[in-house]
Amino acid sequence: MKKTIATLIAGLFATAAFAQAPAPAATTTPAATPAAVKTEAKADVKEAKADAKAAKVDAKEAKASAKHAKHAKHKAKHHVAKTKAAKDTTVAAAEPAPAPAAK
Repeated sequence: MKKTIATLIAGLFATAAFAQAPAPAATTTPAATPAAVKTEAKADVKEAKADAKAAKVDAKEAKASAKHAKHAKHKAKHHVAKTKAAKDTTVAAAEPAPAPAAK
């Protein structure tokens, strides 16, 4: 699923870059047109690959951040449980034992 989303995002960036590129000037030499198209296509492919790589890095960082947040949440929850247990034993130790009844 992640690869599909990354591919769609890369395609979006590629189409956005292609749509913003100025229209090629009309040339009288037909031999120059295929070379210009080929170099432009190569540039678009390189840009799409770079965008996909950047998206992949962003996804990896987001995953690491989520993992870190999950770990911090677990650590805080464990700390609260530990503190609560320590507080319970402290209260029990602070209460004096009842004195034996006098006969």
